[in-house]
Amino acid sequence: MTDLVIRALDERDAPLFDTLPDPLNAREGHRLTRHRPDWKRVALRDGEVVARGAWWGGPDDTEPLNVNWFDVAEGEEEAGAELLRTAPWQVELEMNPPPGWREDPALRAATESRFTAARDAGYELLVERFLYRWTSECGLPERPGRLEFRSEPDDEVFRDLLRRIHSVTLDAHALKAIEEGGLDRAAQEELDFFHWCPSPREWWQVAHTPQGDPVGIHIPAHNTGGPCVGFIGVLPDQRGNGYAYDLLAECTHFLVERGAEFIAAATDQGNFPMAGNFTKAGYPVVRERVQFLPGRVG
Repeated sequence: MTDLVIRALDERDAPLFDTLPDPLNAREGHRLTRHRPDWKRVALRDGEVVARGAWWGGPDDTEPLNVNWFDVAEGEEEAGAELLRTAPWQVELEMNPPPGWREDPALRAATESRFTAARDAGYELLVERFLYRWTSECGLPERPGRLEFRSEPDDEVFRDLLRRIHSVTLDAHALKAIEEGGLDRAAQEELDFFHWCPSPREWWQVAHTPQGDPVGIHIPAHNTGGPCVGFIGVLPDQRGNGYAYDLLAECTHFLVERGAEFIAAATDQGNFPMAGNFTKAGYPVVRERVQFLPGRVG
């Protein structure tokens, strides 16, 4: 087998990235994603692309936040591993196969070859998620009308609520943050993400019962791809009442009332209650997401 050449791209040769076949139809999933050419890398053998990766970050980020497009040609898992292993950024890796990919032999083989390359590069599985996309054709979920929603300008109020919510969380990213730095770190990571989003701070809302007791929070947001459900969380002492659905319904209406024609959302596949709420609210699964963390690379 001939030697492998790994290099970054630039504006001039960026089209080289698109020469590799796309069996998982990643291009469709990234039609709204803006990738910087100099954050794309390819592995070449005899001048042909046999692996590719696109690192991604927001328009103001100076370093990538993750790898959100990664492909390898058939039999080129080691080329893909080397592409990841030698990258200047060791950040979270995500792959977004079509829903039900395990039931289709061709999709399963293509997906698992990418997993093999990631693991060979030192990456470790964190979580599998469902990606949702609500559109007007789905219909607006009914507002139960049980809660009152208020804006809250004080970040410390949200920090306290996030700490309480994450004390019983099922979210893999939050659990990792808690393991590394406790509830304060988990709450801070959420706040950092909310502030990173370009949507107005005034959109953050706290839900209360008619008697004034706090129930939880919902964060309608825009990320760089458009409107999204930023966060849904119910306080531990309010769980068991189905309030997560109320929060999701309100979040959906809030964004639609401000012009949203579609709304993206996600939840961990193991978070069965929240997945059920998305189904109840009419959010279809459009992709799955498998997220890996870099381990000891090199």
